[in-house]
Amino acid sequence: MTAQAYALTDQAFDTQRAFRSLLEAMSRPGKIISVGGQVSFPTVLQPSTAAIALSLFDHDTEIWMGDGIAGIEVYDFLKFNCGCPMTKSSLTADFAIICAESDLPSVMQFKQGSDAFPDRSATLIVQAPDLVTGPPVTLTGPGIEHESVLTVAGIADYFWQERREQNSVFPRGVEIVFTSGDRVVALPRSTRLGD
Repeated sequence: MTAQAYALTDQAFDTQRAFRSLLEAMSRPGKIISVGGQVSFPTVLQPSTAAIALSLFDHDTEIWMGDGIAGIEVYDFLKFNCGCPMTKSSLTADFAIICAESDLPSVMQFKQGSDAFPDRSATLIVQAPDLVTGPPVTLTGPGIEHESVLTVAGIADYFWQERREQNSVFPRGVEIVFTSGDRVVALPRSTRLGD
C-alpha cells in the first residue's frame, strides 16, 4: 500500500474528533476514551496512534520512533500525511511513538521542559497490549476528583518508577498517552502516581 492510500475516511471530521477525544483524555487522567474514526494506517501502529498522529503532528513537530515502530512504512505514512521531520535524538523530539512490547526507553531521555516553559516537554505515545489488565497504578491530581486507577498492560516497573520520580520536578516532565486499539488513556505531567 502506498503512502497516498493512507488517510482518515473524513479527514477534517475525524481529525477534529480524535483531537477532542485526546483533550478529554488529558483533562481526565486515567479515563479510557475512544478516539473513534476509521483510518488506514501501517499495521505496526494502533488505530488510536495513527489518529493522534494525524491530529497533532505537522511540519513543526519532530518525531522519534522506538524499536518495533521505526520503519519505512511508518516513516512514509507520517511524512506524507503530516509532513513531520523525524529525529534520531530522543532529546530533541516533540513526540515519541513507543511500543511497550519492545524495549521501553527511560522517560528521562526525552525533553522535560523547564520551569519557565514546561510545555516544551515531549509527549510519549506508548502502544500497549491493552489498557485494562495491567497492575493498578493510583493517580491523583487535576481532573481527578479523589483518585483514579490506571491498569495499562505491558509496562515495565522501572518505567512507572521513573514517572513517579517526576512528581517531584513538576511542572517539568513528559506527557504520556497510552494507546490500544481505538482507545487512549492519558497521564499528564501534572498527575501524581501513588507508591
